[in-house]
Amino acid sequence: MATSLRSNRDFRLLWMSGLFAVLGSQMGALALPLLILKETGSAVQAGTVGTVSICAVLITMLPGGVMADRVERRRLMRLCDVGSLLAVTALTAAVWNGHAPMALVLLVATAGAVLNSVYAPAAFGLLRAVVPPDQMGTATARLQARTATVRLVGPLVGGALFTVHDVLPFAAQFLGMLLSTVCVALVRTRSSAAKKAGSVLSRAELTAGLSFLWQLPYLRTVLLVFGLGMNFAFGALTFTALAVFSEGGRSGLGGGFVITCVSAGALAGALLAPRLSPDRHIRSLLVVTCWSCVVTAGALAWLSSPLVAGLLCAVCMCLSTVASIGFLSTLLIVTPDDRVGRVQSAASFLSSIVQPFGPLAGGALLTALGPRDAFGVVGAVLAVSAAVMTLAPSVRKGAVPPPAAPEGPAAPEGPESAGTTPAHQAHTPHEARTAHEARTAHEAAGPGVAS
Repeated sequence: MATSLRSNRDFRLLWMSGLFAVLGSQMGALALPLLILKETGSAVQAGTVGTVSICAVLITMLPGGVMADRVERRRLMRLCDVGSLLAVTALTAAVWNGHAPMALVLLVATAGAVLNSVYAPAAFGLLRAVVPPDQMGTATARLQARTATVRLVGPLVGGALFTVHDVLPFAAQFLGMLLSTVCVALVRTRSSAAKKAGSVLSRAELTAGLSFLWQLPYLRTVLLVFGLGMNFAFGALTFTALAVFSEGGRSGLGGGFVITCVSAGALAGALLAPRLSPDRHIRSLLVVTCWSCVVTAGALAWLSSPLVAGLLCAVCMCLSTVASIGFLSTLLIVTPDDRVGRVQSAASFLSSIVQPFGPLAGGALLTALGPRDAFGVVGAVLAVSAAVMTLAPSVRKGAVPPPAAPEGPAAPEGPESAGTTPAHQAHTPHEARTAHEARTAHEAAGPGVAS
């Protein structure tokens, strides 16, 4: 009989590790641009930090997946934790001494992005070894609920600490990384690919995850339409709503309320998911989510109330989170163990690559067409995506894993791990945001799937 999640020691440690790491990173992510603005007065330099981090994540995401299929995953996570801890320590010491050079800030941001590109697929693979398939949906939902809660609380706490003293949010981030490192070190389960991946720089290895996703019509369609297309369109939708309901920048209350509702919707979806069994109703959830976004875009074209707009966006995000949890649970189960790192990285890459362009498109449409027509164009794009998700035969059939050779179970460290059932023992053949948030390995970003 499989151990319940509440009694699963290693899952609890992974949950707490992510809690400490994401809370610390949320505080640091808010404080870092504030620090640059305070020291240089340049919004361009403050924005450069985020751009560098995003570029580093996208460049290293696929190689990180190869690494996760080459090296024992818990060990790889520990190495990444230590590297992240050293980077945060250097930044905290510089701020404490009264000056953080721009070169150091960019170096720390890049190092954190690269390390987390490796950490995320390794954590994804270890989660598969720690949690049995029938509990994967609930486990993913709990991890997403944790992250959504921290997203609401972290920036507020980080801003308050920064007001007291510049160094406090970075010191809190250091403490969070230290506690996260300890939690990962205490995990007993091991997870190694039965067939190790080849060279990290090999083209075949870098594209192995993409090739696997392309071979399965269901995964291919959902990631391209729901993950890539919907992420892009929803990013444009929320940015347009932010601009419109902020009255062109004259007031931040309306736009801020809409964005807060989006975060609240993500939290509500993560809390509801275990009750809805999303992995069993994934097609219905995907279709309903897509059409709810279409209805929301149409309504926003005629609404003038930030309250109603925020509630509609919250519903979309809630449904999206539930659907993403179901899809990611399915992705975990159907992926062969020896490719789980590369497949996770490839799925994240596909659903993340267009995210930076959504707000840009929304801003361009708003400038060229005005609010009503901008929402109309975004709604048309969403409608096309919704129609594909509704009518595509591959989505109706669901995920059918390709034939795979039998794989060995993950090796636990000792007898105390015997109660933990690796996922691939039962089934041989799924998370946002800033670089540090990627370590949860299965977060939803926007309405589509992002891990």
